[in-house]
Amino acid sequence: MAKIAVLGAAESGVGTAVLAQQKGYEVFVSDMGKIKDKYKSVLDAHGLSWEEGQHTEREILSADEIVKSPGIPDTAPLVAEARRRGIPVISEIEFAARYTHARMLCITGSNGKTTTTSLIYHILKTAGFNVGLGGNIGQSLALQVAQGERDWYVIELSSFQLDNMYDFRADIAVLLNITPDHLDRYDFCMQNYVDSKLRILQNQTANDTFVYWAGDEWIGKELARRNVQSRVLAFADAPEAGSEHPAAYPEAESLVVNHPQHFEMPLDALSLSGRHNLRNCMAAAIATLSAGVSPEVLRQCLSDFPGVEHRLEKVCIAGGITYINDSKATNVDACYCALESMTTPVVLIVGGKDKGNDYAPLRDLISRKCRALVYLGADNSKLHSAFDDLGLPVADTDSMQACVTACASLAQPGDVVLLSPCCASFDLFKNMEDRGEQFKALAHQLPK
Repeated sequence: MAKIAVLGAAESGVGTAVLAQQKGYEVFVSDMGKIKDKYKSVLDAHGLSWEEGQHTEREILSADEIVKSPGIPDTAPLVAEARRRGIPVISEIEFAARYTHARMLCITGSNGKTTTTSLIYHILKTAGFNVGLGGNIGQSLALQVAQGERDWYVIELSSFQLDNMYDFRADIAVLLNITPDHLDRYDFCMQNYVDSKLRILQNQTANDTFVYWAGDEWIGKELARRNVQSRVLAFADAPEAGSEHPAAYPEAESLVVNHPQHFEMPLDALSLSGRHNLRNCMAAAIATLSAGVSPEVLRQCLSDFPGVEHRLEKVCIAGGITYINDSKATNVDACYCALESMTTPVVLIVGGKDKGNDYAPLRDLISRKCRALVYLGADNSKLHSAFDDLGLPVADTDSMQACVTACASLAQPGDVVLLSPCCASFDLFKNMEDRGEQFKALAHQLPK
């Protein structure tokens, strides 16, 4: 019996363990941290062997294959030793895809992944497709495969997941953009990160589709030097994108799609606002029309999609001040898009675990859009260096309570308090969701 070792016992790891057991593998699950009770219950219900608080090397390195959590870097000593011994190390998505004949519609990019993935899933579900949602969002893909076959999966893919995918093939691949992010994981080398994102193209054939933003700084150059086999469809901010004729673009106050079939709808009928969300809508339109969705269903879904939690989520109005939760904005470009969409003065909350960010692109926008800055982090020194010389009022905080209090005192009626941190959340919070939930809870407690 072949043996699978699973590193990490959260959503993807536990799903992998269940599927591997179902397919006849001997399974051992190991997590260096504490496993949540809900995942322990699943492991125990299936009689799976697991450990927490340690990695027992003899158990892990005796495996025929290792499936690791995306959060564990390839440089981790145990992973490096496994590779030295010739033990394959793969992702949950790679493993799960072996056991399904479903078509894969995959989305990656530095920003907009979750919104676009959720929108595409909403469209396919409304169209009556037998579809699952997985990857970096929703339920474990491996667990869904174990529980029953689907015709389609919509999968959000991070660069970390793509790094450990080799034979996987996306029937429809969407690459929204590539901007600096996670550079601490990629030796602070942008090309390494770019190469990771372009892995979504690997193994595509002439029968597959690749959708991308024509205005991206990196993608066009990378396509020019790669032997791309799939049908390539671009979306752009204008009807002409340099020498290209994009498949989707805004024109005369309408969203226009010409390939794979013609589609139009008024821009003011879109439920999502902002230029970045228009790009997300264009990507979703091309992808879902390519999957066979009718223009009628697409039009309905682009107008009624409710949006994504923690992404420009309007929380409440308190004291005449609007509080917006954009906790998912964990890099500079995401914060830039959020700020760009604001039309009233902003008190901006930034900070957290820095990932090698260059804050310079934000300076002009902050000087024009912001009334004040509130730094939220265990170490705000890099933020002080980046922004203090702009001359805006600044507050230094290391808890959400102190942060929201500072925002309420700095903002004026008619202003927006925008949590769009540019950074990861792990210095002060469990995760991005915890940061957003704390912000929302405290905003709701403010006098109305």
